[in-house]
Amino acid sequence: MSTKDFVEKDYYKVLGVPKDATDAEVKKAYRKLAREYHPDANKGDATAEARFKEISEANDVLGDPKKRKEYDEARALFGNGGFRAGPGGAGGNFNFDLGDLFGGAPGGGQTAGAGGFGGGGLGDVFGGLFNRGGAGTRVQPRRGQDIESEVTLSFTEAVDGATVPLRMSSQSPCKACSGTGDKNGTPRVCPTCVGTGQVSRGTGGGFSLTDPCVDCKGRGLIAQDPCEVCKGSGRAKSARTMQVRIPAGVLDGQRIRLRGKGSPGERGGPAGDLYVVVHVDAHPVFGRKGDNLTVTVPVTFPEAALGGEVKVPTLGGPPVTLKLPAGTPNGRTMRARGKGAVRKDGTRGDLLVTVEVAVPTDLGADALDALEAYRKSTAGEDPRAELFQAAKGA
Repeated sequence: MSTKDFVEKDYYKVLGVPKDATDAEVKKAYRKLAREYHPDANKGDATAEARFKEISEANDVLGDPKKRKEYDEARALFGNGGFRAGPGGAGGNFNFDLGDLFGGAPGGGQTAGAGGFGGGGLGDVFGGLFNRGGAGTRVQPRRGQDIESEVTLSFTEAVDGATVPLRMSSQSPCKACSGTGDKNGTPRVCPTCVGTGQVSRGTGGGFSLTDPCVDCKGRGLIAQDPCEVCKGSGRAKSARTMQVRIPAGVLDGQRIRLRGKGSPGERGGPAGDLYVVVHVDAHPVFGRKGDNLTVTVPVTFPEAALGGEVKVPTLGGPPVTLKLPAGTPNGRTMRARGKGAVRKDGTRGDLLVTVEVAVPTDLGADALDALEAYRKSTAGEDPRAELFQAAKGA
């Protein structure tokens, strides 16, 4: 985020809290909005996703007492598109161009008029607030990279949840140089970005874009004597195995985010996130439709025609007994409640049982005689009569 964004965005308005809100009120407002606009609760809604990012950005500043103090101080200095002079100033606002104000070299830029900030440049004034230069310069923390991995679960594990081991390769601080990138552990602050890892470039009209610094590759540090192991990057490949809990009810192809389980950050920065893509093996008996499980159960013709009770298997539990009404047609689906997959709230979906009338291929003499007698007794019935009539009328 550029310094200009830091000053101009009203994070109190984003979270809907007053400027004197307590830390607890800020946290409560953030949690409420985050639940409402979280991407998982608004699948495919780009507006909600953008709003969630805006809310997270506001909480990142207002939820951190140090950042909030810097933010409040910066906004107190800026108003109505100009830079306010202090109490001893010449009065009114000094209308500086934002591109000049924040885009210039640290320690440089324009100076305030009589009674302003003395002989120091505005870069010195804002350097302490935003760590962009001057006496307040410090190397910024850097967030670790996100990692993506894949795991394959059995059908039962996906329904009930499972803890699986994942072996991952990621970037972590180089042990040889303690993550400094310098053989002697004494890197210097990058003169181009002054340790921020970012540089701003003007686009005209007082706006600027922030890009990673090319000279230090976004680290904010440059090795004076590059480490032979990491070649001055401060990062090295490492492999680790971690136990990951896959929640119950996960679907095939679902992407699970585990916060803070990615690559470690640099200089006190937070770790990245781990994204796990889940693949689910097919089951020989059961299928799945959302939170419901499905199963096809064969029944005999007498059971379908005359009705009866049929035992149905369940996944990992005892069988249930379903009552077939007389005259049950082939393909009818019935429901065994609470025998499906686990939902997010801990409840279970249903088991959808589809009836399939089994046609025997090898009949004994008695069965053949009985069927012949049945065919004679129903010789006047034509189950296809309505079909042909409908076909003619179409």
